[in-house]
Amino acid sequence: MRTGEVGPRTVFSGAESERLYAARLLAVEARPYLATALYALRPVVSWSVPTMAVDRYWRCYVNPAFLTATPVDQLAGVWVHEVSHLLRDHHGRGDRLAAEKDLTGPGDRLRMNIAADFEINDDVYGDGLPRPEGAVVPELLGLEPGRLMEEYLGEIALGVYARQLVWLDCGGGADGQARPWELGPDGADGLDEQERALVRYRVAQGIVGRGDTPAGWQRWAEKVVHPPQPWRELLGNAVRSAVSAPGVGEDYVYSRPSRRSSSLPGVVLPSLRRRPPRVTVVIDTSGSVSDSELGSALLEVAAIGRAVGGRRDLVRVLSCDAAAHVTDGICESEGLTLIGGGGTDLRKGFERALASRPDVIVVLTDGQTPWPERQPSCRTVIGLFPRLRHAGEDDPEFERDLPPSWARVVTLA
Repeated sequence: MRTGEVGPRTVFSGAESERLYAARLLAVEARPYLATALYALRPVVSWSVPTMAVDRYWRCYVNPAFLTATPVDQLAGVWVHEVSHLLRDHHGRGDRLAAEKDLTGPGDRLRMNIAADFEINDDVYGDGLPRPEGAVVPELLGLEPGRLMEEYLGEIALGVYARQLVWLDCGGGADGQARPWELGPDGADGLDEQERALVRYRVAQGIVGRGDTPAGWQRWAEKVVHPPQPWRELLGNAVRSAVSAPGVGEDYVYSRPSRRSSSLPGVVLPSLRRRPPRVTVVIDTSGSVSDSELGSALLEVAAIGRAVGGRRDLVRVLSCDAAAHVTDGICESEGLTLIGGGGTDLRKGFERALASRPDVIVVLTDGQTPWPERQPSCRTVIGLFPRLRHAGEDDPEFERDLPPSWARVVTLA
């Protein structure tokens, strides 16, 4: 409290506001791809924080004494530092680490804060943003830059170095543990969950494809814009849904006449009976599919056998490049031989698969193939191996062969 004041101030003075927002403008000029996030932060006066800190609701708590004593260009770096904690979801990740490893003490939270700082500080400073005195970087402990908070945490012990950083407190936004001075979910000027997700997504969209952002930010943005799917679960669910759908594995049989036959004397009507569904798996063995992907395909074949109730004798496997090749049934999966290595035309694989009248066709491919023009008579599930680029993309007349709309498509890891 300053002399003559009734209580601690809760608003910035004119000079403080001018200094704070000048630093934010400098941060936006130095890191334009973070502009949306920087302008989304809501500054709050706090005499309890040592420097600046954030909570998970995108409030930035600023100590006026620190604000006045710190050069504007260094304040700009602190703006970027604090917003980086929130964009990288250090509070959510800290919560998960605390639950998994029982990290609940103040020393554990300090280690998390240090580890989180290590993750972001190698991207924050430089290129127009000087590193302020006291900023922690991995090199201080002889660690390599470019790693994640979770990796650094296991290498940080509460030794002499950590005890020298007891003042370090970037708030609940850096480790997930709310501080007494934070306003909480019901306080003013916080962002709700949807607003926070929208800010994060907009920043990630602006980073993807830029050539002037650090690798750490590129990796983060790709995960936000294209989050990894639980592809094995999705593929299993797609196959199970297909084989259990109405009409799949159903046929008319005369071995047990229909009950309606009694109403038609002299006429024997067949009854509808469900039989185990038959699945044909078509594996793309063209030259564009790697050996590791073929190995993954064989693992999926075994998983598909489990998805149809363990009746692996009902699963037939075809390997296909420019032509279809019959492969042994998966009851002999250790000896499966995949034939191919040339061009790709999965239309041949579909044609060969349909000849055995399956109930479901599962195709495992990289998608660089022409597809059948007409929808097959059975349900189809396509597992796609991901590709960043496709052969022939540099050709101005290139048209990518997209999977057909009548198939259920799952992207494989």
